[in-house]
Amino acid sequence: MKAHRVREEIAYTGEQLRSLWVYRTFGVEGDAIVWFAGPCDVSGEALVDQVDAAAQDSIRSARMMHFIVEHFSGDLDHAILRQRLLVCLAAEVLRDEIADLRRAGDDLFVGEKKLSVSIATASPVSVLIHLGVNIDPTGAPIPACGLEESGVDPHRFAERLAAAYVAETEAMAKARCTVRGVP
Repeated sequence: MKAHRVREEIAYTGEQLRSLWVYRTFGVEGDAIVWFAGPCDVSGEALVDQVDAAAQDSIRSARMMHFIVEHFSGDLDHAILRQRLLVCLAAEVLRDEIADLRRAGDDLFVGEKKLSVSIATASPVSVLIHLGVNIDPTGAPIPACGLEESGVDPHRFAERLAAAYVAETEAMAKARCTVRGVP
């Protein structure tokens, strides 16, 4: 599992949630987590969640910390489990810094305001996850909050989350290789 920080800002439009985007854009081969800051504006055909698409919703925020994860094994069920793991790890990393933080499914909230968005999907060659955590939620179509207003350094948070995800993924791979089968 490779981790790659993108230093330049990138606007997340949903187009990044494609197989091999990480490799084609940054040259990172294989299972990877990449993260970058930038605005978020996803609507129409770019919406992966078909409930959101049917409701003609959009996902917007002035600035988020975006995480794109790509694994080249597993199916959509595995992708959803990995998505939930990533969100749980994000909650662990933030719990000491944000008092009223709670996780509901694959989303994080502070009080009744939404802090994150996420989606998991499958492509013909991989499974993909996007997690976006608001830095500045200005423009969000729902009540939302951001890391800035909670005093959280978004880059420090991203480094810690990526490291935790890589460590957890590697520990799971090791566990898979050290357990004997049972009849």
